[in-house]
Amino acid sequence: MAANGDGMIESGIFESLQRKIDDDSAVKDALRDIVQELEKQGKIRKEESILSRAHSTGSADLPSVVSSAQASIDKEIQTIHKLSETASKQPYYKFNYSWTRQIQDACSSILLCGWLGGFGKGETGQLLTIEDVGGIMGVPVNLKDRDAFHLTIEEYLQALISLLDELARLARNSVTLGDYRRPQLIAQFIKEVHAGFQILNLKNDTLRKRSDGVKYRVKEVEDVVYDLSLRGLLPKD
Repeated sequence: MAANGDGMIESGIFESLQRKIDDDSAVKDALRDIVQELEKQGKIRKEESILSRAHSTGSADLPSVVSSAQASIDKEIQTIHKLSETASKQPYYKFNYSWTRQIQDACSSILLCGWLGGFGKGETGQLLTIEDVGGIMGVPVNLKDRDAFHLTIEEYLQALISLLDELARLARNSVTLGDYRRPQLIAQFIKEVHAGFQILNLKNDTLRKRSDGVKYRVKEVEDVVYDLSLRGLLPKD
C-alpha cells in the first residue's frame, strides 16, 4: 500500500470517505424534504379526515365522501411520484426506511377508499389488490429485476391490517347510523381476509405480530352482528 511521506496510511482515504458521507447526507436530505412535504401539506392526514366522515355518513351520502377522499389521494400521488423519481436513483433498501410509514398510510387510505366504492369499484366491500394500489399510485410493486422505488408486499399487508382496524370501527358506528347491513358485509370481508392471512408464512416480526391481531377484529365485528341478531335487527335478505 502506498504511503504518504513517512505515514503508513494511503493519502486520500479519509477524504474519499468524507465525500461518500456527504453524498449520502445530500440524498437523505432530499428524501426527507419530500417526505416532510407529504406531512407538512397534510395530504395524508387530510384524506384520513375525509374518510373518517364515513363513520358518520349514511350509505346514501357515502359517494360524496369517497369522491372527496379520492381527490385528496390524487394530489398526494403527485408527491409520491416525486419521491419515486428521487428514490429510484439510489439503492432502494438503503433509504426506504425514510418513507415506508408514509407509503403504508397512503396505501391504507387507498384501500379504504376502494372498499367504500372508490377508484371505479362502484360498490362497497371490494378489496384492491397490491397491483391495483400500485397502479393507482403509479409505481411498480414488489420489484425483483431492478433497484428502484416500489410498493412492497410488506407495506401492502401492513396497510391491509390498518384497513381491517378501520372497518371494525366502522361496523360499530354503522349500527348507530341505523345501517344494519354494513356490519354483516364487514364481518364477511374481515373473516375472508383473516383466512387469507392464515395461508401466509410471514417472516417480518412486526407484520406477523400485527397479523396475529386480525382475529380480534374478527371477534369484534362478529360480536356486533351477534348483538344485532339477538335484537332481530339483521336485514332478512
